[in-house]
Amino acid sequence: MTLRCILGAALLAAACASQAAVIYGSNLVVNGDAEAGTTGWNGYGGYGMIQSVNYGSNWVLPTQPGPADRGHGLFAGTGQYAAAWQTLDFGTATTQATAFSLSGWLGGWADQGDNALFYVQFLDESGMEIGGASLGPVTPEDRDGQTGLWYRASEGLMPTGTHAVSFWLSMERLASTDNDGYADNLSFILQAQEGEVPEPGIAATFALGLGMLGWARQRGKGLRGGR
Repeated sequence: MTLRCILGAALLAAACASQAAVIYGSNLVVNGDAEAGTTGWNGYGGYGMIQSVNYGSNWVLPTQPGPADRGHGLFAGTGQYAAAWQTLDFGTATTQATAFSLSGWLGGWADQGDNALFYVQFLDESGMEIGGASLGPVTPEDRDGQTGLWYRASEGLMPTGTHAVSFWLSMERLASTDNDGYADNLSFILQAQEGEVPEPGIAATFALGLGMLGWARQRGKGLRGGR
């Protein structure tokens, strides 16, 4: 699955956005590591919701490929297609192109084609997409048939006139009964241009908001019926 089938209707996401001025040098993805369950992520109608699961025998083992700082949780899909989003509204449109880095760990199960895709939309003041960047999918060939997550990253320029950014995470099931598209440690960071200084207090306000996130308890997961 790609997000092209979702993004046509997805532009309404900005209407439900959180708001903060442009912040440099910090990860703008809320709960990109699944340690707070699915806090910060919104479901998308007609699709399964992503879920936060623990590293372990039913998913990716702590010893299998993945981030060194993987914590306890990772994202997996539900149903045949799963999708979730979050939006950050800057409150005003940017006046110049801004460098960004996009990164994350994506993967799947054994030789199955289930996969995950991470996408960022750049939206103008009217909520129209004026640019984007994506990571994934990581295919079974990329993984050499192994279960786990692989690091992916890209860099680029957030276009002038960006009023908000939307982050989309999707998973596609191509085999068996479980949606084994996996993702962890998702990150989007803006880099200040030379001589550009962030507004005082903005980063602190954003950090406070992150600190107030409730750390949702992970739901126990029983043995699955098969793949």
